[in-house]
Amino acid sequence: QVQLVESGGGLVQAGGSLRLSCAASGRFVSISGVGWYRQTPGKQRELVAQITSDGRTNYADSVKGRFTISRDTAKNTVSLQMSSLKPEDTAVYYCNADARTSFTSRWSAYWGQGTQVTVSS
Repeated sequence: QVQLVESGGGLVQAGGSLRLSCAASGRFVSISGVGWYRQTPGKQRELVAQITSDGRTNYADSVKGRFTISRDTAKNTVSLQMSSLKPEDTAVYYCNADARTSFTSRWSAYWGQGTQVTVSS
């Protein structure tokens, strides 16, 4: 199994910054794409940013220019640097990763437990 643990959430004023981290552990041989998603009550979970195994990135239009996703393959961590935060960025942020537990197994999607980000106006 693969465990994803997010950290770095908290309360910040509008215009401030936060850095989220997602650490992967457990029995896996490789991780491919990793994404950060967010969800607010009553709304669907939405993609914020994603990064492929070769470092290609993709961002939601609402965060382009403000958020940066990066990964440290050696440490099995993915970070999301969030700057110029707005109240509408308030949400629970989840890490998602595609991983496989052996070289012959299928890729499976795993989720972290989420971390709360609250941006006050």
